[in-house]
Amino acid sequence: MIDTLSAGDTISLTIDKVPANKAACDTIVRMMRRDPDIKRSLARAQRMRRQRMHSYIRGGRMWYSREKAAKIAVCEQGKTWNMVYTHDISPDLGSVEKYLKISKS
Repeated sequence: MIDTLSAGDTISLTIDKVPANKAACDTIVRMMRRDPDIKRSLARAQRMRRQRMHSYIRGGRMWYSREKAAKIAVCEQGKTWNMVYTHDISPDLGSVEKYLKISKS
């Protein structure tokens, strides 16, 4: 399927099987972050964390306590996302192709 895709195609991906190894899960999550909706949510969450950053004085200087980042993109079976295909992600896509169902949107 990857060989038939050209740059600029919008593809839809679904997780059919959750990988047992952490590296493959991380690759899938990294590709999920390319979805426009997830990207928008991550940017908003970052902006909100910056606004709610807690600062306090300790030892005569300012210290900052930041919230932990939310896990918006999660590697779970059945999750679906859309993204624009580019040739730079073809090695990543090929390495996790057995866990995904890929189709053109």
